[in-house]
Amino acid sequence: MPSHHELENLIWQIADILRGPYRPPQYERVMLPTTVLRRFDCVLAPTKDAVLRKYEQYKDRYSGEALDKVLNKAAGQRFHNRSPLTFEKLKGDPDNIEKHLVSYIKGFSSNVRRIFEYFKFEDEIERMREHNILYLVVSRFCDVNLHPDQVPNSQMGLVFENLIRRFNELANETAGDHFTPRDVIRLMVSILFMNDDRLLATPGTVRKLLDPACGTGGMLAEAQNYLRDHHRDARLFAYGQDYNPRAYATAASDMLIKQVDHNGSSDSIRFGDSFTDDRFDGETFDYFLTNPPFGVDWKKQQKEIVDEHKKRGFDGRFGAGLPRINDGALLFLQHMIDKFEPVLPEKQKHGSRLAIVFSGSPLFTGGAGSGECEIRKWVIENDWLEAIIALPGQMFYNTGIGTYIWIVTNRKEKRRKGKIQLIDARELWVQGGSEDSRRSLGDKRHHLTEQHVADITKLYGQFTESDKTKLFDNADFGYARVTVERPLRLRYRMTTEDKARFLDSCPHLLDDVQEIDKTLGREPKRDWNTVLERILALLHERRSKWKKPELKRFRNVFTQKDPEAEPVRKEGRGRGLEPDPDLRDHENVPLKEDVDEYFRREVLPHVPDAWMDRAKDKVGYEINFNRHFYKYTPPRPLEAIDADLKKAEEEIIRLLGDVTT
Repeated sequence: MPSHHELENLIWQIADILRGPYRPPQYERVMLPTTVLRRFDCVLAPTKDAVLRKYEQYKDRYSGEALDKVLNKAAGQRFHNRSPLTFEKLKGDPDNIEKHLVSYIKGFSSNVRRIFEYFKFEDEIERMREHNILYLVVSRFCDVNLHPDQVPNSQMGLVFENLIRRFNELANETAGDHFTPRDVIRLMVSILFMNDDRLLATPGTVRKLLDPACGTGGMLAEAQNYLRDHHRDARLFAYGQDYNPRAYATAASDMLIKQVDHNGSSDSIRFGDSFTDDRFDGETFDYFLTNPPFGVDWKKQQKEIVDEHKKRGFDGRFGAGLPRINDGALLFLQHMIDKFEPVLPEKQKHGSRLAIVFSGSPLFTGGAGSGECEIRKWVIENDWLEAIIALPGQMFYNTGIGTYIWIVTNRKEKRRKGKIQLIDARELWVQGGSEDSRRSLGDKRHHLTEQHVADITKLYGQFTESDKTKLFDNADFGYARVTVERPLRLRYRMTTEDKARFLDSCPHLLDDVQEIDKTLGREPKRDWNTVLERILALLHERRSKWKKPELKRFRNVFTQKDPEAEPVRKEGRGRGLEPDPDLRDHENVPLKEDVDEYFRREVLPHVPDAWMDRAKDKVGYEINFNRHFYKYTPPRPLEAIDADLKKAEEEIIRLLGDVTT
């Protein structure tokens, strides 16, 4: 029985046939679907004749799903092939292999045919035929025995997973869109399940996991591997959704290849946009894993998402808020929280745990009242945010930006309630794109070893303070955004030019303006309150009634701001001072501080005439990772800097001497 490494290398050697018509990053377009075909061909071989007999017996009586069920039962699988062709028979007619291969694929049950439609494999069949390599590829695959007697499902799953990984790494310029490095996934999975040993060890335990941006299914596969290694008797039903056709087809193939029990479901991987076509609407899950695309906008989905937010509120998925249009990462977080299991132990419902990869943006982007901040507020005030782990830089294939794992749950341990743990793992890495390679893979230049994963998981579990992990109260990340006002100060003065400007717009007020000019004179006056009282009294005497817009226009034309002038009082009841919008400021006061005390200490000494408008208070949350893990580095001594400068000057003089001699 060959090892999975030997099988991978054998399949990898067949990929060399594609060199020329295909560039290496394109090999997966052929190799993944052909591997799937060959595996299915071998799996179905023992029951092939039985399926063909059943097909002849029932083809005129049933069709569609009903016929599929009958033939699947005859095949003993969740799929079948009713074509009389096999891989070996395809070799018998080289001149017509293209037509026969297409016919063979169309003989599969609908679930498999759908996968190959998303692979767009007929396009690749035609391309290989044009370059005279189709027959050679099929012939070489016939030499690869993938029968379950030779390659058990667990081993075949590893083979296919590793092929996916290798092809994605080869195509590293786009891999980050649908492929998460295995070292990152292992860390996420390890922490996701770390407190559930007792629960998962319970005989007959069945748990459900969802990845709503599953790509090629790497996270689902790694979660299944973890359960297989640590809790062999536990059953994990893994589900995923993706809108990338090839990624969806790859993930769906992986699930079928492994023959994982999905409680009778044959569509554990579903195609569609999770935001606008939620294929798991109304369902709940025990676990969630995902790595949504970084910084991808949601303009195409904007109408549907905004409608759901406005019309359904918290009855829908996006009630907490909407992030800015150029980054929909926090929409995925809300989408998953909407599918949390409630905590009802008496009904065998134990809540949910979620691990998601974010860039730094969701930590702090957006001030109080913004969509991002409202989402953070909602998560933290509900005590769902358990921890955030800062990963090393250059961990992903298509970006070198800093990344973070958020752990979100509605079933925190007692010791974690009201707390958030931050772990700084940015210095825990070794050089290389993977454990198998010291070279970089695209932008991935660092990876986590198994020891690193174990160390970070241990830090997480210990839940104690150190130089790499800190514990905070939820409120430590909150602040009140307080509006600080200062009074408007106006100086009044009438000039000939301003008078003409005012009368251009209000010529019917000429007589009143002339009387005001005569009564008040042309000298500047720094108390608009007194000026206004005299003007109103004068107009009353003259029995003139100005409209509010006319009075506003008069003030705008004949006054200017003057820091030496008296503050302007508001008109009407409850008269206070009128604020100057240009002097308006905001203070972010930590939630744990007394706002009045903060104002007296931090604001009044600098602007004694300021006041707070507490009616405009907003509460926000942000998580500034660098602030909490900042390490002060003292500056170099001046003597050392001077010595370096002198050395540099001497070198410049020497080089200039070489040029001029």
